[in-house]
Formats: sequence, structure tokens, C-alpha cells
Amino acid sequence: MPVVNALPDSLVSWIVAALLLFWFVGAYNRLMRLRSAALQSYATLDAALVRQLEFTQAESSAAEESAGDAAGEDASTRASLRAATAQLTTLLAGTRLQPLDPERIAALGTALRALLSAWQRQHPDSMVSFDADGMLSRPAPLGGIDEAPSANMPIAWPEPSAAAEIARSHFNLAVRAYNQGIGQFPALLVAWIMRLRPAAPLL
Repeated sequence: MPVVNALPDSLVSWIVAALLLFWFVGAYNRLMRLRSAALQSYATLDAALVRQLEFTQAESSAAEESAGDAAGEDASTRASLRAATAQLTTLLAGTRLQPLDPERIAALGTALRALLSAWQRQHPDSMVSFDADGMLSRPAPLGGIDEAPSANMPIAWPEPSAAAEIARSHFNLAVRAYNQGIGQFPALLVAWIMRLRPAAPLL
């Protein structure tokens, strides 16, 4: 008789445990899909940033060849641009290892702003910013690149293409969805157990 009475309680416990396991696996898979989407978006963004770097390097090399041994402010501006390009190249390589690390993305954003600022000083009339949909373009912000943009503010890019801004927008949207996913209860319990940390958008 005691064994028979214990059977329903045991069965209920197994059902509850199975439901919890299914829920945990489902929540984990959803968070992994959001994380994977953010990582894929960063890969696209990385390729777009590399293209911007290649464009600035090619244009800078051509400008230096045409300028010859010109000294003064132009030479200083070109040196600043070379230094900013080298810094961004280094940080891009490091960020590829952990693209959802907020500190790495913050450093990448700082290096990107330095590059854009140096480029704008050398080519003040050549920068155009694009909306996130890539359809509309407008002149670079009057405030200049030195002002830190927000995640929603279009960036003025050296290469006249919307690809970088579209990629940045997609990455920021994917990061926002991922952060919302790991911040919602009860999924945040899964994120805590699996040590999933919030990511950061590229400003």
C-alpha cells in the first residue's frame, strides 16, 4: 500500500522535472539563436569595417604620393590618419575573438571615431552618412565626427557606401534583441547559469 501511494507523487515529480528540463533546453536554444544572430551580424559588420579601412588606406596612399614630401599640417593630418588606421586594424583583430565583449566593442568604437575624425579633418567635404535602411543619404552631421554618436545616430563613413551603416544597424539590433532575451525573467536564470553576459552596440 505505501508503494502504491508513493507512485503518483513520484510520477508528478518526474513530470515536473521533465517540464523544467524541456523549458530549460528551449530557453537555452532561444538564447543561443539570439547570440548566434548577433555573432553573424558582427561578422558582416567586420567585413564592412575592413572595407572602410581598405578604402582609407588606398586613398591615403594615393594622397601621399601626390603630395610628395609636403610638410606641416597636411603631414600631421596624414600621420594621425595612419595611426588611427593602425589602431583600428589592431582592435578589429582583437574584437573578432570576442565580438560580444562590451569592453572590446567600446574600444573598437573609440578607435573608429578616431579614424573617422582623422579622415574628416583630411577630407572635410567627402563624408556622407546613410540611414540604416541604406536608401537615404545626407551630408555628414554639422557637429562633426568628434561628437560621440549614439547607437541610433547615423555615422558618416569615408567610403560613399551604405553597407557599413546597414551592417552596424543590424548588429546593434541583434545585440539589443540578445540583451532583451537574457534580461527577461525567467530566461535570465538560464543566462545566469550559462554565464551569458550582455553585449554592447557599436556607437
